[in-house]
Amino acid sequence: MPGQPAARRTVLKGAALAGAAGLGVAACSTESKLGHAETPTPTAPVQLGAAEEVPVGGSKLYRDQRVIVTCPAKGQYKAFSAQCTHAGCLLDKVEDNVGNCPCHGSRFDTTTGKAMRGPATAPLPSVPVRIEDGRLVAGPDA
Repeated sequence: MPGQPAARRTVLKGAALAGAAGLGVAACSTESKLGHAETPTPTAPVQLGAAEEVPVGGSKLYRDQRVIVTCPAKGQYKAFSAQCTHAGCLLDKVEDNVGNCPCHGSRFDTTTGKAMRGPATAPLPSVPVRIEDGRLVAGPDA
């Protein structure tokens, strides 16, 4: 029986390590719809700038307001949160209608919000957007 206590300790250590590893995996889970972002979309209307700044067929990142706006056709606009749905990091750039997350490399189609490359799997949440006196306004009641 002298071998039993060592075996028991080994099993307990293994269980503790497995639990700790599980916490690490959960912290970087791709199951989240919003990552660690508590408010991925504006909670009040925000002024973005002149509507003409968003090119037809293109997208523009409004980093300070955490919003991406796309213009599929002249006078039509769609907006999405600029916070990655994996861990809530703010997208850092948009090139050719692809939004880049600098934290873990996720990529998003800025015309649809769809996740194109992981670890993010959930699309960017849509944000209401309207034109008011030639300027874009995004957020609730937009």
